[in-house]
Amino acid sequence: MAELPALKNAALALDARVATLTFQRDDVRNALTGTELTNDIVATLEWANTCADVSVLIMTGEGSAFSAGGNIKNMAARAKASPHILAQYYKYGVQRIPLAMQAVEIPVIAAVNGPAIGAGFDLANMCDLRIGSTAAQFGETFGNLGLIPGDGGSWFLQRLVGYQRAAELTFTGRIVKAEEAKALGILLEITEPETLLACTQEMAAKMAAKPPLALRYAKRLLRLSQQQNLAEHLDTCSSFQALCQKSDDHAEALAAFFEKRAGVFKGR
Repeated sequence: MAELPALKNAALALDARVATLTFQRDDVRNALTGTELTNDIVATLEWANTCADVSVLIMTGEGSAFSAGGNIKNMAARAKASPHILAQYYKYGVQRIPLAMQAVEIPVIAAVNGPAIGAGFDLANMCDLRIGSTAAQFGETFGNLGLIPGDGGSWFLQRLVGYQRAAELTFTGRIVKAEEAKALGILLEITEPETLLACTQEMAAKMAAKPPLALRYAKRLLRLSQQQNLAEHLDTCSSFQALCQKSDDHAEALAAFFEKRAGVFKGR
């Protein structure tokens, strides 16, 4: 079994190539600031990139919320600092999450158990997929407090729902409930609260059953396609496909296909 990173405000479990990261600061509705959750999330993502035993990561919250984003109680005190200090606070604080999320090599699924507000909404949007319970709610609420999405949320949101809807959600700061979130493409599926984690784990298990290297390369291609032109992307596809075709897992997948059995993959 792979050694797990030491976390302070979250729990990490690994089973059958699926890792589950559970935020454990329900006392502040799993706020990302004023807690160790930012450090825990970044540490987990960095661990996932180097751990050959994990193929999929699930993120979820313990208690009533997925994440309330910023800790509002700390905002007034923080605003007394100079602009330079505040900029550094974001750069070396919560902004480490989007950079780590863009660099993570495995699929990440958000199991949204309750409200995902502000930076919590943005965190969910950074994931590859989102499955929500009927209690899930979303809000790009920074403007309500005279702020902007300092964690890069404006970059992620419009790529998910398009510019016009992202502008409406950002400018109004309104709350979106689960059914509308699914209609907008924010949520892939909605479940009852008691079946949320099981439903998410079922989807994660289907991904984790695939050859690990191919899964990681496919994730990289999806990310790279957002910034490459077609010719560049096709070149990358050729290189990644060549690597996959020389892997032991590809040979095992072919053998399993012809022998009509499940493949046994080792990530090499």
